[in-house]
Amino acid sequence: MAFDIDVLIVFADRDNETTGKNEPGWVSHFKKFLELMLTQVLGEKPNIVLKGEYDTMTSPQLDNAGVLIPILSKDFIQSGRCLDYVETFYKVIESNAKNRNRVFKVFRTPLNVQEQPPRLRDLLGYEMYQLDPDSGEIREYTDYFSTEAERQYWMKMVDLAYDIYEILLFLKDSTSLAEVKTIYKRKTIYLAETGHDLSVQRNIIKRELQRHGYNILPNQTLPGNMADLERLVRKGLDESSLSIHLIGSAYGEIPEGADKSVVDIQNKLAAEKSIQAKESNQEFTRLIWISPNLTHASERQKSFIENIKRDVEAQEGAEILQTPLEDFKNIMREELEEAGEKRATLETGGRSIYFMHDKIDHHEAMPLIEALKKSGFDVMIPEFEGELLELRQKHIENLRNLDGAIIYKGKVNEQWVRMKALDLLKAPGFGRKKPILAKAIVATGEAMNAENYKNQNLHVIDGNRSVPELLQNFLQEFKA
Repeated sequence: MAFDIDVLIVFADRDNETTGKNEPGWVSHFKKFLELMLTQVLGEKPNIVLKGEYDTMTSPQLDNAGVLIPILSKDFIQSGRCLDYVETFYKVIESNAKNRNRVFKVFRTPLNVQEQPPRLRDLLGYEMYQLDPDSGEIREYTDYFSTEAERQYWMKMVDLAYDIYEILLFLKDSTSLAEVKTIYKRKTIYLAETGHDLSVQRNIIKRELQRHGYNILPNQTLPGNMADLERLVRKGLDESSLSIHLIGSAYGEIPEGADKSVVDIQNKLAAEKSIQAKESNQEFTRLIWISPNLTHASERQKSFIENIKRDVEAQEGAEILQTPLEDFKNIMREELEEAGEKRATLETGGRSIYFMHDKIDHHEAMPLIEALKKSGFDVMIPEFEGELLELRQKHIENLRNLDGAIIYKGKVNEQWVRMKALDLLKAPGFGRKKPILAKAIVATGEAMNAENYKNQNLHVIDGNRSVPELLQNFLQEFKA
């Protein structure tokens, strides 16, 4: 689906006022920076259009926008025109079959949940204002290239750009994105909301987990009242097999009707989930990181932390670490890798096949891939779109988790085949802990010398046969 406008930014006019020094307004700055980021991830310049509340652009053009960004502020929520634009866009996307969320709310200034338009309350927000981690004081950025801006403004901008990129891909070609999501099915992780002092650190971890294909909850703003908050957190934990909690100096906000903070409540509910999981023999673990630097912690926060360390029930199913953040992230990666290997064996019953092929051979390889799936195999295939390092990491993860492997030689040369065969030999060096049950080369076109691969236990199958014959050959290889 093609749109005339990739991203439409709706804002109150006062939020883009200039200082009178020929400087662009806040919204113009935002558009410029978002355009730079999106150009990097898309590989081409996106069409981003600004629409102020008194813009002469007619509302029907909202029909031709892929993504809407409302710039939320006090002026925005008091503008009937801005709210009308949001409502009009929602009516457009609700009538569309591709109705994944296409609205990304950006905060120029803080607004509590009740102040936000009802349509936007549940959406995750991108706070583009400066927050002092110690005092909690809010300031507007005057220098977009300061250290603070790098830690907060630009980090949020990167997240926003990647999230918009994924939606634009989905809108343009939902099939390919759906295939990628299906191929790399990963566990869901509950990454607990933090106090304001750790929002940047949480964001770093969230982004890293998402880049590796994990589904992160909560995926909406947590409610401001206790009953709804508890319901949403319990639901998120039930869908997750791991929860991660970051504890710092700030105790966190206390929801309406509660006497504990959001941080405290999430940890308590996760502890309850751990006990239930243990009783019902379910997979659920917790990682709790406590900041080594608690200089500014209140007495209540210190008491909360001591309780986590001391209370046996609070520790149920949890690994508690008070280490530098980088050390914690390394431990987190190891935990996920081990769980992934264990889960891959349980889920596939030793029937996970990594079907290695090049992008130019994808169309010709699909009948064999589909036939393997129908025979009950969990088929992993390479990912072709993305940054080189990320693609390599996906390849290594597949080498760690496969039970069997097929190298498909279509239009590629034999040097490419040898490189993939070498990767299979190197798999133990990537952290693989179980033997490969079967591996084969399926070669179409010119015949290959099978003798060259015998010493690697790689059987060469003639790919010019029918799909059933090819599959039979590999099944024999698997049994052997």
